[in-house]
Amino acid sequence: MLTIASEIEVLARFGRALADPIRCRILLALRETPAHPTDLADLLGISRTRLSNHLACLRDCGLVVAVPLGRRTRYELADPRLGHALTALSTAVIAVADDADRACAQVAGEDSCR
Repeated sequence: MLTIASEIEVLARFGRALADPIRCRILLALRETPAHPTDLADLLGISRTRLSNHLACLRDCGLVVAVPLGRRTRYELADPRLGHALTALSTAVIAVADDADRACAQVAGEDSCR
């Protein structure tokens, strides 16, 4: 069972991962199907180096895992429940956004993965 302190840490890591639109796009792509980095970079229209940095952040946050397949590596969500959580979260946020036209304030310098 998670303690309140560990629940807060888990949610904070999840929030850091979701703070960047590219990481969100990676998670949504992996929610659909596991993928190789080259395919993800092409799908997202970003360089492999940039993708690699974002994948490292998502691995460090415990949201994705690298699965070695011969000479290649495939990425997938660390737990299938994350896909369900992403769907539930985006549905809840859309429902709230439909109820009120609010902007989320961005804190300067706080959207990098640490």
